[in-house]
Amino acid sequence: MRDFKDKVAVITGGASGVGRSLAFALGRRGARIVIGDVDAAAMEAIDRDLAAEGIEARVASCDVTNVASLENLADIAAEHFGGIQLVFANAGIGAGESGAMWDYSEKDWQWCFNVNIWGVINTIRAFMPRLVAAAEPAHFVVTGSGNGALLVFPDAPIYTASKAAVHAITENLHYQLQAAQSPVKVSALFPGPHVVETGLFNSGRVRPEALKKEVEGNASGISSVDDMKRMAAEYGIELKTTHPDEVAAMAVEGLERDAFWLLATTPETDEKIRARAEMILNRDTPVPNMVGG
Repeated sequence: MRDFKDKVAVITGGASGVGRSLAFALGRRGARIVIGDVDAAAMEAIDRDLAAEGIEARVASCDVTNVASLENLADIAAEHFGGIQLVFANAGIGAGESGAMWDYSEKDWQWCFNVNIWGVINTIRAFMPRLVAAAEPAHFVVTGSGNGALLVFPDAPIYTASKAAVHAITENLHYQLQAAQSPVKVSALFPGPHVVETGLFNSGRVRPEALKKEVEGNASGISSVDDMKRMAAEYGIELKTTHPDEVAAMAVEGLERDAFWLLATTPETDEKIRARAEMILNRDTPVPNMVGG
């Protein structure tokens, strides 16, 4: 997809972080944007900011844990702009877990899986029938994570498990559309190459009432990228970060090439991926990875 002018792009979790940056990156190339989110303050801000740049957009409340809510978002896109050419299943949260997984609250598992896994499944169910029926070139992009899809970082088992499942779903969707010889293409977006400066660590701001715990806040003690930097510094590690705009630029460049892997890595990360593959082939006992490569 080399020309984004007048293409309609629907972005879940699009009011902040990578979703927000994707909205501006595509809007500045002439795409018409539909944002779905649950963060009211962020939705108000992006609605105002997109309008200030003259980008055609609609911003609507959308809960990805509810397929009817996503179908309503698809209806809004169709009613205002017609056909849909780009869908970004981008909504995601971090549960903020820390310590032994057998001590985690069941509500942390439920919340993370509801958003990260079921959010992708529900987005597929709501949008894919429309894209396939249109029988025109389109792109379905799933925001995953190298933590789970490519490597396993042991400090966030809930998040890691959710993103491992997300990538399996994404790759299977790609294979099924290929087998059907559909003009709809799938891409797996991996924000990076470093820790991305998003609100993922402060996901509790949008935690549903039914899944709140007796003790609020992240068990990890990390509620922002700045917190993560300070904690890393205590161990003598300089944590490198990536701005969401860099992720969006990388994603758009990849979409122009119809790439499946929207992935930027560092030499250190590539070595970790290679070592993991060799560990499996050699039947070696796993050793834990560290964030920051």
